[in-house]
Amino acid sequence: FFLNGRESSGKKKKKKKKKKKRNGLAQQSVTHFQTAFRTPPLFLYISPQDNDTSAKKKKKVYIMTNAPEAGLDEALYSRQLYVLGHEAMHRMRGQAVLVCGMNGVGVETAKNLALAGVKSVTVQDTEPCALADLGAQFYLTPEDVGHNRAEACAGRLAALNPYVPVAALAGPVDEKVLREGGFTAVVACGLSHTDLLVLGDACRSAGACFVVAEARGLFARVFSDFGEAFVVADTNGENPLSSLVASVTVPSSGSVVVAVLDDARHGLETGDHVVFDGVEGCPGLCDAVPRPVTVLGPFTFSVDGFPAAQLGGEYVRGGRVLQVKQPETVRFLSFRDACREPEFVMTDFGKFERPPLLHAAFEALGTFQSTHAGRLPAAGSREDAAEVAELTRALVGGDDRSATLSEPDAALVTWFAMGAGAVLSPMAAFLGGVAAQEVLKACTGKFMPLRQFLYFDAAECQPSPEPLPRAEYAPEGSRYDHQIAVFGRAFQARLHEASLFLVGAGAIGCEMIKNFALMGTATAPGSRVVITDMDTIEKSNLNRQFLFRPENVGSAKSTAAAAAARAMNPAMNVESHLNRVGAETEGTYSDEFMASMFAVVNALDNLPARLYVDSRCVGARKPLLDSGTLGTKGNVQVVVPGETECYGSSSDPPEKQVPVCTLKLFPNQIEHTIQWGRDLFEGAFRQGPADANAFLDGDAFLENLRSQPGTRAAAVKTIKAQLVDDFPADFADCVAWARRQFQQHFENQIRQLLHNFPPGMVTSTGAPFWSGPKRAPTPIVYSGEQPEHVAFVAVAARLRAETYGVPLPCDPVADWPGFENAVRPLAAAVKVQEWTPRANVRIPTSDADGKPPEDLGADADEPEELERALIDARVRERGIKPLNPLEFEKDDDSNGHIEFIAAASNMRAANYGIAPADAHQTKLVAGKIIPAIATTTALVTGLVCFELYKLIAGAPAEKGAAPTWKLETFRNAFVNLALPFVALSEPVGAPRVAMNRGRTFTLWDRFDVDGGGRDMTLAEFLAHMEKNEGVRVTMLSCANAILYSFYLPKKDRMAMGLAQIVALVTKKPVEASMLQFEVCCVDPEDDDVDVEAPPVRYTGFK
Repeated sequence: FFLNGRESSGKKKKKKKKKKKRNGLAQQSVTHFQTAFRTPPLFLYISPQDNDTSAKKKKKVYIMTNAPEAGLDEALYSRQLYVLGHEAMHRMRGQAVLVCGMNGVGVETAKNLALAGVKSVTVQDTEPCALADLGAQFYLTPEDVGHNRAEACAGRLAALNPYVPVAALAGPVDEKVLREGGFTAVVACGLSHTDLLVLGDACRSAGACFVVAEARGLFARVFSDFGEAFVVADTNGENPLSSLVASVTVPSSGSVVVAVLDDARHGLETGDHVVFDGVEGCPGLCDAVPRPVTVLGPFTFSVDGFPAAQLGGEYVRGGRVLQVKQPETVRFLSFRDACREPEFVMTDFGKFERPPLLHAAFEALGTFQSTHAGRLPAAGSREDAAEVAELTRALVGGDDRSATLSEPDAALVTWFAMGAGAVLSPMAAFLGGVAAQEVLKACTGKFMPLRQFLYFDAAECQPSPEPLPRAEYAPEGSRYDHQIAVFGRAFQARLHEASLFLVGAGAIGCEMIKNFALMGTATAPGSRVVITDMDTIEKSNLNRQFLFRPENVGSAKSTAAAAAARAMNPAMNVESHLNRVGAETEGTYSDEFMASMFAVVNALDNLPARLYVDSRCVGARKPLLDSGTLGTKGNVQVVVPGETECYGSSSDPPEKQVPVCTLKLFPNQIEHTIQWGRDLFEGAFRQGPADANAFLDGDAFLENLRSQPGTRAAAVKTIKAQLVDDFPADFADCVAWARRQFQQHFENQIRQLLHNFPPGMVTSTGAPFWSGPKRAPTPIVYSGEQPEHVAFVAVAARLRAETYGVPLPCDPVADWPGFENAVRPLAAAVKVQEWTPRANVRIPTSDADGKPPEDLGADADEPEELERALIDARVRERGIKPLNPLEFEKDDDSNGHIEFIAAASNMRAANYGIAPADAHQTKLVAGKIIPAIATTTALVTGLVCFELYKLIAGAPAEKGAAPTWKLETFRNAFVNLALPFVALSEPVGAPRVAMNRGRTFTLWDRFDVDGGGRDMTLAEFLAHMEKNEGVRVTMLSCANAILYSFYLPKKDRMAMGLAQIVALVTKKPVEASMLQFEVCCVDPEDDDVDVEAPPVRYTGFK
């Protein structure tokens, strides 16, 4: 039968009444479906064997009946498309994936794959759900206990993405199942070593890629086998490199040597392939044949295998070199063979010898299971751990029976064995990200696969150096039993009591609060997780922010995320706020609020907000966990009070800015023309109409402009054009304006530029002016027969009409061809003034020469004359309605914003001989979109939660006690799943600053001054600092307000209270119970010796 035009080979069967109780778990999936999509799902029962109808062989398939079969949904996958690209996405949509084992790792992997948009996901498991599974498996509920884990969660997984059907398979997997399922990749999660060997062989025989993701408490491994010859189309995912050619020479060696402009290194490596374009004088070099290069220096390289005789002449000028990525064929060993000859990917260079030991430990664990009827070591059992350690010793020692494990290695294996039966939520998140990305590599050929084992451990999370009594790890019959098996009951109690402040509820925020709910944070009375985010949910969020559903679009992110967390763990105390965290909300997130939090977790996407939260954490001496992602790249930074530097201690180099003259006059890259188009949109459809509205509101706007001589003339001229010269009476006037815009930007200004700088012009040094980064442009004459010309005028006229509320001839979204047909004759009828050269136009050639004029073809006007003409037009007396400034919105493909910028950018690119960009690339640049994918987000949040474990482990056991955090136990992280690359490193310690008298301090230190229940006077404060702290204060400030300075006559303040002075200077009442002062000091014994000093924390004045 058919589903919305799709044929299925399955047969629909009626559900039997006797299974009604068991299908309560499926009914929950139905409820989730109906809530999420307002339509019931269709359950298909498909038997892999026609003559076998046993329940264990059946596969339950969940398919959304409203899932369209149209092309790629770019609105949903927009951020991921910038990671994988269209080609890889289309290839991935044809690949089926099987995930075996629906523990926490399995559901994380399946979740990431469903969000990514593979063809289908089949989840398989033979195990029933146990209550302890709920500590990492977020799509199971207490009602699912006793039911098959795959069947229990498949429906909820299907609700993640209407384009990805999810099947549940409760029976075993063999080669026949793999072949009949047509699976491209198989992921094994939580299987025994024996089962992994069998499944790995079956995958090899069936031609399926095989990925292992195995979590054993604080230890884990990932393995990939993609066959004998797997072709990787793009090994790193980076954009191809390009550079502008400065010279092409043929030295005595006879090889062709290319030099690029010295403003940027070429970035190539020996063996990379390149092609050339636009090189004048060397036509043979531009034959579009990729050739390898040998790097000679950061700005030079030779072209291998290219005879100099084929150049066809000497280099004149111009040209670009472009890297051409070459496919690479990679050979893998099977799981069975790789276990004997392992190849490791390092994750922590501080544990360089750890992977071989863990490899042996995992093998030993498999032997233990096979000799104990499949069971794993009991939690906290030293006897079982000792047996695993002995098996590990035998594997490490080989034929040397006298070999022993070192004491640290034996201790590590003991911890490994004691927690081997546990799956922790952070580990599941980490492994689910890595494993799902490996599957996407198998499905797309994009990015380099894992070669072949990745071992990972977070043993530093253990709160005790030695194992506790076995009873401490004994299960208590709760969802937290796995966590208790690793850390013990006392540690779990600390997690219940921890209050957290989560700033941001986007992709990282969703994953964070999911982990917090599974870990059991803030479930004790008096504890809470506070999550705040100002944003609302958009459709593009659904591809990564997995807690949200289509019906949540338009709702507050924090509210929806908090509700989802409560559904996962009803015991969690979570509050949702809609506030921005900044100076304006310090009343809400006060010092008292910060003091009530155990730690702060950043899930932010901008630097200023991160720096502000960081400063608050330093002031409150609270730990901060910060993380971020960019496509397949991610980073984690842990800020530990008293131990590490803070987030603001270091910064990335500033982003390189494109010179204004390059953007406006001499573009040489498509990114330049896109930014130019974005600026054109901003001026024509937002800033110009907004200024016109401000003028209509009264004279205050003009009065304000008179104090801004640099922008006054341009602003008044724009207002006059908006309200007088170009005010449209109908749609034809909008088309006329758009046609004149085409004339101005793509013909007249180009002609004026060439008039000032003719093509054959040379500089004072004799070099051609149009060389290097400067490309000589070509004017474009409008033609109604050219689709791109009409497209620009049409979309510009549309946006102009929307700005002025002018009716359109038809709906451009529903009938764009009809809209263009309406525009074409109107544009042809417009009379445009022929260009005539202007002799007195000064055009700068670089930013050092000044700012380029807005209109190269227009005469300069005096602002007074423009203002007088505007006032004389009596615009306000005409009763003009306010204009509608258009706020740029990149994610609404129907509003014409990106369409306009793309049309303008590509016309500009045509002027300068630059290859055009499609709307997809234009949106990336103009919208400053951050590429994102769910796999990296899941991985990063898992790493963050390991650092949270460490913070909990070192937290004070009693109120008032000092924490026992040690710098060497924490890890910052940088990952790039495309390579793949995972690097963990010890955080940088807080630098110490020298004071006087041999003292030092760090950013975490401060002077604590207590008013003792009254407001200490300034004189008392100065005396206290000199007597008790050994410094003489010469200047005192609070929040940029100077309260005292030795060189200012402020003797009248000496008898005033410090809080009273703050209120006087800032003109605001002091509502906080704590004030922080910055001080400048000298040594009391020598006024000529300046003394660096920490800030002062002033309390007890109320």
